[in-house]
Amino acid sequence: MRIIPAIDIIDGKCVRLSKGDYNTKIIYNENPLEVAKEFEAHGIEYLHLVDLDGAKSSQIVNYKILEQIATQTSLKIDFGGGLKADSDLKIAFESGANQITGGSIAVKNRELFGKWIAEYGADKIILGADANNEKVAVSGWLEDSNENLIPFIQDYQSKRIQYVICTDIAKDGMLEGPSFDLYAKILAEANGIKLIASGGISTFDELPILAELGCEGTIIGKAIYEGRISLKQLEQYILNK
Repeated sequence: MRIIPAIDIIDGKCVRLSKGDYNTKIIYNENPLEVAKEFEAHGIEYLHLVDLDGAKSSQIVNYKILEQIATQTSLKIDFGGGLKADSDLKIAFESGANQITGGSIAVKNRELFGKWIAEYGADKIILGADANNEKVAVSGWLEDSNENLIPFIQDYQSKRIQYVICTDIAKDGMLEGPSFDLYAKILAEANGIKLIASGGISTFDELPILAELGCEGTIIGKAIYEGRISLKQLEQYILNK
């Protein structure tokens, strides 16, 4: 299972939210590049970079930070937030993203998101299927859609999507443990999907459970920043795989 730390950006700073609520913002570091370099120094290869300004806006905003991290580290970055048009995708890939994650766009403009999968390939495009009571949430989680989570994922499987990041919003940033039951259900019903678990990771002991379930990767945010999981522990996990 791949270990994928998260850096969320607001106003160029590394922050975390709880349950996607922008009013709960905590700034952990003024310099995201510094954080990314620390991850890299502990043997981490992957990074989940989210442009929270972009998620609330109508376009990509913090692509300069993506470019900085991509050019000054060897991290493989998946980038999300504010990707609403072909031009946003072009900027993200030109700025150094290895993959992009589309969430709201996959709900609101299926035709365009489907075109991206066909154009860039299923290894480059990740479906962001964030859920609130098994309904897909959009627009930086500021609104719920009427889409049921698992049929939504299955529909995109038929369009060749391979990678899915699923965050249970009720768990995000709460440090209360991930949604094991939800992930087990997704893996059982969306057979063959490469599921990346996100939200609620609070202790190191949860990682082997997610791996055992069959998750392809896990995104860890607040647990690292709050010192619940150390980078040394993650380094050992990666070395022992």
